[in-house]
Amino acid sequence: MSTITTKDGTEIFYKDWGNRDAQVIMFHHGWPLSSDDWDAQMMFFVQKGYRVIAHDRRGHGRSSQAAIGHDMDTYVADVIELADALDLKNAIHIGHSTGGGEVARYVSRAKPGRVSKAVLISAVAPIMVKTAANPDGVPMDVFDMVREQTATNRAQFYYDFTLPFFGYNREGAEVKEAVRLNWLRQGMNGGALAHYLGVAAFSETDFTDDLKAISVPTLVLHGEDDQVVPFPTTGKMSAQIVAGAKLISYPGYPHGMPTTHADVINADLLAFIEG
Repeated sequence: MSTITTKDGTEIFYKDWGNRDAQVIMFHHGWPLSSDDWDAQMMFFVQKGYRVIAHDRRGHGRSSQAAIGHDMDTYVADVIELADALDLKNAIHIGHSTGGGEVARYVSRAKPGRVSKAVLISAVAPIMVKTAANPDGVPMDVFDMVREQTATNRAQFYYDFTLPFFGYNREGAEVKEAVRLNWLRQGMNGGALAHYLGVAAFSETDFTDDLKAISVPTLVLHGEDDQVVPFPTTGKMSAQIVAGAKLISYPGYPHGMPTTHADVINADLLAFIEG
């Protein structure tokens, strides 16, 4: 397995496919998944001649089940170490859900020459939780429930969560059991403590200043029927905050649209990357 060891001793697993001299696209996954969630995109782009890279966030997938560092600053520090180790230059960074927040913070802090473009897909930015400054956000008791279920009922909770994640609870949806089980597999490969502590990272982190600091071309993609990360208070707002960002919203698309609608998402990503 390809891994790097961070300064605090955590092993970060990553995939690195394609020609080493090709344009790099790096993918950042959501909670509580792994780099495997990007299979449809990584296969598509490696076959288009790109070099594709994706890592398992600490505590997720095949990376170390570290007991510490489950906050957005540490997640981004891990990405910086990986990008430095691989000497990634002018890379395109694409993040889904929690990974979208990770991309926003990484891109705002990356060394000059490291990033050429950014994409936020169904991303948690600018902030998810309801606060005085974000009155239309998701109430804290929802995230408290996610924490409680992760700590006490993780396998069943994750399996049930795939229904709203992929929009499989909508009338007429074509439910694919193997897709649900693959999501469950990824989630259960990670550590319960990492996932429990990571809820605060994706729900309470305020990415507003990160979005304001992004200066590279940015694409925001979001499903209008996202039941996990509501479009009006996240994707729609992020596109307004990032200077010059392009927004594409998709009527009826769920949170997990990179899987359920991979053909559409991949085509829009390719158009942005090559545009």
